[in-house]
Order: sequence, then structure tokens, then C-alpha cells
Amino acid sequence: MTGLEALQSVQYVTGKTGRFAVVNIDDWEALVEWIETLEDVEAAKQAFAELKACNGSRERAGWLRWDDIKGDLGELIQEWQ
Repeated sequence: MTGLEALQSVQYVTGKTGRFAVVNIDDWEALVEWIETLEDVEAAKQAFAELKACNGSRERAGWLRWDDIKGDLGELIQEWQ
């Protein structure tokens, strides 16, 4: 199911304090995944635009070298677990 289909599957309930949207949990999760994908695509577009503006220089674009940070990331992952 696409995010748009999830939005279209919303049902409405009217209560004493107003009208509420009710969504099936599977539809909700599909909607969240769709939004996250849109955010990822936008982040990638922005990163590549910055890289292009720096004539392809990852260093001038502020990108970090994997070899320089992989140890730090490993430590963060261990902290999260």
C-alpha cells in the first residue's frame, strides 16, 4: 500500500469533542514509511546539490571520510544496544 492509499483509507468517527481520524495500523505504518522515504529522498537531493555546488569535492562539501569516523560510529552503536 502506498502512503496515498493509506491516507485515502482513513475512516472518521464523530465524538462529543469533535471528529477523529481512524487508521488501520498497517495503513499507518505504510504512511509513516512513505513519509520517511520522502524525507530520505529530499536529504539525498540536498546532499548531491551541495556536492555539485562544490564541483564534486566531498571535502569542500563537508562530507566526512568513512575511515575517519567508522570507529566513532561503532562506539555509538554499542551505546545504543
